[in-house]
Amino acid sequence: MSDTVAPPGRLSAAWLFVLAVFISAALVFTVEPMMAKLVLPILGGSAAVWNTSLAFFQAALLVGYLYAHALQRLVSLRAQIIAHLAVLALAALVLPLGVSHVLGDPPPDAPALWLVGTLTLSVGAPFAALSATAPLLQAWHARAAPPEARGAEGQAREGEGGPWGLYAASNLGSLLALIAYPVVIEPTIPLRHQTLDWSAGYLAFVALIACLGATLWRGAPAHAPVVEADGARVSWLDRARWVVLAAIPSSLMLGVTSYVTTDVGSAPFLWVAPLALYLLTFIIAFQPRPLIAPGAALLAQAAAVLAACALARPMPRAFLLGLSVHFVAFFFTALVCHQALVARRPARGHLTEFYICLSLGGVIGGAFNAFLAPVLFTTIVEYPAALVLSCLARPWNLAELVKPWRWGFLAVCALSLVAAVLVAHPAGRSLISWVISLGPGAQVQIVTILILWAGVLMFRLRDCAPLFALAALILVAGGGRAADRVDVIRYWRGFFGVLRESRLNIPGLGGEVRMLAHGTTLHGAQALAPRFRCQPLVYYAHETPIGQVFDAEAAAKPRLTVGAVGLGTGSVAAYNRASDAFTFFEIDPLVVKVATDPTNFSYVTRCARGVVDYRLGDARLTLTRQPDARFDVLLIDAFSSDSVPAHLLTVEAMRMYLAKIRPDGVIILHLSNRNLELDGPAQAIALAAGGHALLQTHDADPALPQMWESSEDAVIVARTPAGLAPFLADRRWRPADPRGVRPWTDDYTNLFGALVRRLQGRWESGR
Repeated sequence: MSDTVAPPGRLSAAWLFVLAVFISAALVFTVEPMMAKLVLPILGGSAAVWNTSLAFFQAALLVGYLYAHALQRLVSLRAQIIAHLAVLALAALVLPLGVSHVLGDPPPDAPALWLVGTLTLSVGAPFAALSATAPLLQAWHARAAPPEARGAEGQAREGEGGPWGLYAASNLGSLLALIAYPVVIEPTIPLRHQTLDWSAGYLAFVALIACLGATLWRGAPAHAPVVEADGARVSWLDRARWVVLAAIPSSLMLGVTSYVTTDVGSAPFLWVAPLALYLLTFIIAFQPRPLIAPGAALLAQAAAVLAACALARPMPRAFLLGLSVHFVAFFFTALVCHQALVARRPARGHLTEFYICLSLGGVIGGAFNAFLAPVLFTTIVEYPAALVLSCLARPWNLAELVKPWRWGFLAVCALSLVAAVLVAHPAGRSLISWVISLGPGAQVQIVTILILWAGVLMFRLRDCAPLFALAALILVAGGGRAADRVDVIRYWRGFFGVLRESRLNIPGLGGEVRMLAHGTTLHGAQALAPRFRCQPLVYYAHETPIGQVFDAEAAAKPRLTVGAVGLGTGSVAAYNRASDAFTFFEIDPLVVKVATDPTNFSYVTRCARGVVDYRLGDARLTLTRQPDARFDVLLIDAFSSDSVPAHLLTVEAMRMYLAKIRPDGVIILHLSNRNLELDGPAQAIALAAGGHALLQTHDADPALPQMWESSEDAVIVARTPAGLAPFLADRRWRPADPRGVRPWTDDYTNLFGALVRRLQGRWESGR
C-alpha cells in the first residue's frame, strides 16, 4: 500500500498550526510565574527565587529545542507525530501541577540546586515538551507544505502561515499570557485552581496536537522529504554570534529583574514585566516591517544605556525614575540585539539550529546571572557589565577610532567623572575646599551636573561601538563611585543577595557607627562607642513601636520568650535579659554569619545576656515546627523594602503566628516599606484571622542624633483584647482599620495594589 495520500485542505491545517503554537506558548509562559509563586512559601521572597526559576525554564526551553531538532532525524513525518504524542502523554504523568516534595525541604547552604531539582521533577517534562512546539511545528509546516506553497528551493514561503509567521504567533501567545497572569489570572483565580486549570489546558493541548497530527497523517506524504539546508553555509562564527546576541538580553533580563524585585517584592506583576518586554522585542524584531526601525532603536538605545549606566546604583528615593530608565534601556538593548539576530538569521533550512543557538544563548546569559555571578562576584556587577557589553552589539565603524576628537571627548568625560567623585567624597572635597561651603544640597547638584555632562559627551561616541562601550564602562565606574555616600567596609554575597557593611561618623553616637544593608535597605546599625554599643538603633530604638512593645513586655514579665523573624544585625538582642530566651528565624545563612561575628556587630554576642538561638529556613516552615503557645513576643520583621515575602503576610500565616504566642502574648508586624503600603493588608489579615490589632505610625524625632531611631509603621496583634491592654491607653496606638483592603491569603496577594496605595499616599502628602 502506498504511503502517499491526497493533499489535504490546507486552510483547515493552517489554523491548527497557528492555534497549537499560540496555545503552547501561552501555557509555557503562564506556568513560569505560577510555579515560581508556588515555591515562594518554601524559599521566601528573594529575587533569586524568580531568577533561578527563570534560568531553569531557559534551560528546559533549550532541552525542548534540542528534542525538536533531534526529532527531525526521523525521516517519516508520521513517525514524528507518533513520537511527539507519546512524549506529550508521558509528560502528563506529573500532572496535576504542583510542587514535588521528593527532595524534602531546601538545604540552607544550597537552595539554588534544590530549586532546580524540584522544578525539574514538578514541571520539567511538560514544560520541555511544550517548548518544542514552535520549532517542531514550523519544521512540520515546511515539510508538509504543498508544491504551490514552496519557493524555488522547495521551502515554505514567508508569510502569515510560514515558519516566521508561526514564530510571531508563538511570541504573541507568550506575551498575552504574561500580561494576563498578573492582570487577570492571579487577582481572580485562587492558586490551587490555577494549577488545575493549567493541567486541564495541557491535556486540551495534547488533544489539539492529536487533531493536527491526524490532519497531517491524512493529507501529507508519510515520507515527506527532510527539508535540506538552503542558502549560504552556516559557519561556527555565525553560530557564536547568534549565541552572544541572545545571551546579552537574557543576562540583562535577569539583571533588571533583580534590580526591581530586590527593592519591592517577589510578585508576578514585577516578574513578568522584564520578560514581557523581552518577548515584545522578539515580536518587533521578527516582523517583516518592524514597528521600530533598526536605526531608531540604535539611537534610543544609546541614550537609554547611558542613562542606565549613570543610574546603575539603585535610587531608593526615586524608585519609579530608576525603574523607568532601566526598563527602557533593557527594552531597546534587547531590541538592538534581536534585530541584529534577524539581520543574521539563516535560510529556513537552518530553523531548528538557529533556535537552538538562540536558546543556548538565553541559557548562558541566565545561568551566568543565577548561578555563576553569586559565586564569582561579591557585588552585583553582572548587570552593569552586561549593559557595557551590549554596546558592542552596535555598528563598530572602526574607521572612527582614528579620529582624535573622539578620544578627546572620551578624556573630557573621564575628567568630569573624576571631578564628580572628588565632590561626592570627603577625601576628595579636602582637595577642593570651596565645595564644602556650598552645603550638601549643592554638592549633590554639582555631582549630578557633572555626570549628566559626561553622559551628553559620551552620546556623541555612539557611532563607534568600541569607543561607546569604553565610555559606558567609565560612566558606570565613575557614576557608581560618586553615588556612594558612605564608606563601605566589605561586601558578602549569597543566594539571597548582597550584604554591605559600611560605616558613618555620627558625633551624637560617639563617632563611628556600623551599618548593614541589603540592596538599598538598612537592616540595622550599631555604634562602636562603649556607652552606645548596646543601644538599639534605627527601627529598634526604645522610642519606636518595636522598642515600646519590648519595654512594656519586659516591665510586665520577669522572663520573656521571644521569637524574631529576620535577624539583620541582631539589634533586638539588646533587649535580651539574663532570664530571657530569644530565637531568631532567618532564611539567609550569610546574615547569621555576619551578625554573629563580633568584628562586624556584637548585639547577639556581647549585648545579649540570656539565651540566643537561631533557626535557619523560611519562617513559615521553621515557625510551624515550634510548640504552640510558646512566645511572649513574636516579631515579624521581614517587610522592610527588599523582596517582601508576601507569604508571611497572609491570613493563614497570621493564624499560625497566633497559635505560637501565649494567651497574653503579642505579635509585632514591622511594616516599614518605601514602596509598598502594607498597613492595610496587615490589619485586614489580623482581623480575618481572629486576632485583635492596634496600629502605630511613628515619626522619628529630628532632635535626636542621626541613626538613633527611624520612622516606622507597626501593627501589634494579640489573641485576646487582654493581650493589648498595656497599649490601649497609649494614644500613639490606634485601633486597626483596614480601610476596605481585602485580606491577603495564600491564594491571593496584591502587591500591585500596595504599590499603588503607597504612590497615592505620596501624591496626597506632596512627597
